[in-house]
Amino acid sequence: MAPRVLLVEDDGELGAQVVAQLTRAGFEAVWWREGRRVVEGDLAGVRLVVLDVMLPGTWGLDMLRDLRAWSDVPVMVLSARNETADKVRALQLGADDYMTKPFWPEELVERVRARLRRPVMARGEVIEVAGLTVDRGARTVRVGEERLELTRVEFDLLCALAERAGEAVTRRVLVERCLDPDRDGTERTLDVHVSRLRKKLGALAVVETVWGIGYRLASPEGP
Repeated sequence: MAPRVLLVEDDGELGAQVVAQLTRAGFEAVWWREGRRVVEGDLAGVRLVVLDVMLPGTWGLDMLRDLRAWSDVPVMVLSARNETADKVRALQLGADDYMTKPFWPEELVERVRARLRRPVMARGEVIEVAGLTVDRGARTVRVGEERLELTRVEFDLLCALAERAGEAVTRRVLVERCLDPDRDGTERTLDVHVSRLRKKLGALAVVETVWGIGYRLASPEGP
């Protein structure tokens, strides 16, 4: 079955070119011409979303923020803005790639291919990464047969990072997902928990700081 790519782009000429290139490259292209709230059924079979920023109906980054609340599907953002602050903002909200306009549709297709060659963690119960076995159902972490003792927050942090191993996860996402907003829901507290998690992981895995964005889980050899 051809990999399905969702294109959200209001420019008719550009959208038609991208769809044609994706189709010729062997993808199944689904094209939306306006922004909207994405629900789970919309992403059935979708392997990657190509998302324009300036859209009628809903701003593209608002769509990205809402999508990241429940889905880890890779997202490539398209924008005519090439300022660093705009790129950082998109990455902070969970984008996996950022392309500035104008661009050649052929380049976009190659970036899609490259992104889909990277593994995407399934939303199953067990994640194996960097020599660790993380069982979300049992809430355990093992190194071989040895169990690694983590607090609730440390375990949730490791899960959030392991699900997107090798990619930056924003501090906002980690705070919202892992910390209790009534007790310890601040970014400064997050840094303390990350520091403790790093000490417990030791040489097993590296929690890297991605400056201005958040953290990334990598094996000692690299992401």
